[in-house]
Amino acid sequence: MSTPRLKPSVTDLRAQIDLLALITNEQWLSGLSDRKKRELEFHDRDRNRVAEESLSQDDFEKYYSNKKYYSTVRASTGYTDAWLARHVPGKVFLDFACGNGMQAVKAAQLGAALSIGFDISAVSVQNARADAAAGGLANVVFFQADAENTKLPDHSVDVVLCSGMLHHLDLSYAMPELRRILAPGGRILAVEALAYNPFIKLYRRLTPAMRTDWEKSHILNLDDVAFARRFFNLGELRFWHLTSYAAAFAPRLLGLFDAVDRLLVRVPWVQRMAWIFTFELLAREDS
Repeated sequence: MSTPRLKPSVTDLRAQIDLLALITNEQWLSGLSDRKKRELEFHDRDRNRVAEESLSQDDFEKYYSNKKYYSTVRASTGYTDAWLARHVPGKVFLDFACGNGMQAVKAAQLGAALSIGFDISAVSVQNARADAAAGGLANVVFFQADAENTKLPDHSVDVVLCSGMLHHLDLSYAMPELRRILAPGGRILAVEALAYNPFIKLYRRLTPAMRTDWEKSHILNLDDVAFARRFFNLGELRFWHLTSYAAAFAPRLLGLFDAVDRLLVRVPWVQRMAWIFTFELLAREDS
């Protein structure tokens, strides 16, 4: 007879996270590979709000011009928001590699029992803590961590959002780690760029400063979803934004592009030309 998998209480979990926050910067850096240190340096630069505001127009275009396309992701954002609203209230939520913590803050506002965010970037964690404090939120906590070795307790989180970050990781480490920390009955939503569209692939090659070397060659595809199924059951898989990113240049046409996309994503193989896809991963009883 197997031993029941005990989930730590919110109080115990928060105390363990507080201990993780005491790790010194020297200890933190000594445990990172060169690849991860390069990721850290990239994201510290990318999320430095003060430095971003002082950039020249040319440098802003070099590092951040892709931001205009994220104004067109209304459909996938609405899906993610609805998923969070359905699954987060009363649960322990984790924003896995949280960036500036926007989703963890949102989960706290949705009524999570505890909302957790971590990131490899100290700058990101500082931004997230500042934003949570400004919102007066007490049920959210942020700390610096390695997504391939989070040091969170086993079976400690109920709901996980992986938003635009799995392609920064070695999935052979990240997927077992996600399985380890996910509580029985837990679920994960992954929101990722998709690798197949040749025009988007060309754009990525022409804008190398916006991505790390690892990221450029690890944009996800459906083989990665098949790999994830070794560790989880697969829930809903959906495709988004075959045309809507064109609305970055014609904002008033976003509704039309979204309507076209709703038709195109129903077509097998055509759906693979999507910019973004989402997939749910569900805890297995035998995990």
